[in-house]
Amino acid sequence: MQAFLSSSILTNPCPRSLFPRPTTQSRLLLSSVTGARTSAATARRSVQGDGSARCVVTPASSSPAVAAAATEVPEKMKAWAYDEYGDAGVLKLDEAVSVPPVGEDQVLVRVAAAALNPVDSKRRMGKFKATDSPLPTVPGYDMAGVVVKVGSQVKNLKEGDEVYGHISEKVLEGPKQYGSLAEYTAVEEKLVAVKPKNIDFAQAAGLPLAIETAHEGLERAGFSAGKSILVLGGAGGVGSLVIQLAKQVFGASKVAATASTPKLELLKSLGADVAIDYTKENFEELPEKYDVVFDAVGQGDKAVKVVKEGGSVVVLTGAVAPPGFRFVVTSDGSVLTKLNPYLESGKVKPIVDPKGPFPFSQVVEAFSYLETGRATGKVVISPIP
Repeated sequence: MQAFLSSSILTNPCPRSLFPRPTTQSRLLLSSVTGARTSAATARRSVQGDGSARCVVTPASSSPAVAAAATEVPEKMKAWAYDEYGDAGVLKLDEAVSVPPVGEDQVLVRVAAAALNPVDSKRRMGKFKATDSPLPTVPGYDMAGVVVKVGSQVKNLKEGDEVYGHISEKVLEGPKQYGSLAEYTAVEEKLVAVKPKNIDFAQAAGLPLAIETAHEGLERAGFSAGKSILVLGGAGGVGSLVIQLAKQVFGASKVAATASTPKLELLKSLGADVAIDYTKENFEELPEKYDVVFDAVGQGDKAVKVVKEGGSVVVLTGAVAPPGFRFVVTSDGSVLTKLNPYLESGKVKPIVDPKGPFPFSQVVEAFSYLETGRATGKVVISPIP
């Protein structure tokens, strides 16, 4: 890992006035060391009565990213990285990775929380070698944190802004070598948005790639008010947001979704009109057909059996058969900005898996859990020291 790119940035004073002032509600504990970090107890509340999924509930500024006592951006940082492809065991914690340089159109973000996605695992296993960045790699696409430096062409963000986003415009085409599983990450201004004030960094970090995938998939399928949809894998990171966007943003007339028995009430709490227990029923044998089927679990061959004539099947993984189609999401901060009002009103809720957030020291364990395919909502890493 010590062979990591040696590029670094100049130190940059971060005036205290640019950061949110700690409050009693935040219960911030400032350390006295250089680059002091804040921490706060994390409370959780159940999304549903049986506790099968929970949203993390902490004050929006109760995060290590709100470094109110920080004076400089360091040249080196802690980051998880791998210098060979393989399973989660290739990941190593490196405490001397160069802080990434900041481009003219970029901001440097002090990362408070990051989320894991299936594409992170596939990339780490070498499935996208042809278009990947050079090794070694700091993985991670999703993040939330505080802007600590801005490039000369940045127009709308400033130091101290709390932001969230998916840091690579295309997840498979030239993804960044310096990802979000680190203390700092550099990202183009156009790819991030100001974080909704009513959700904390852990919740925000789990949103970008999943909510952008859900939104783009619905748009590509031509989904609109009055149409019906079946979501396969409704309790997952993408599926849970497809249910909510279809209902709250696109005006679905009917939303059905599949999940295992313990997660059926979660589906209903998210807005599903019909919750199908895939352990007891074969959805493709049910009589009802849908305008759109959104397949987030790789059952495209069955999904085409329950779509109406002239309808669409969105497939994220696995085989694709007509009228199914697959797409790769394009990161776009304007989509997050567009959806922020739905998050701030509570109409759309981020779901963090109840086993998390995982601490920064347990990234390997978090990946192993993600790869079981049993996570509810998003697997999140927080706080990042």
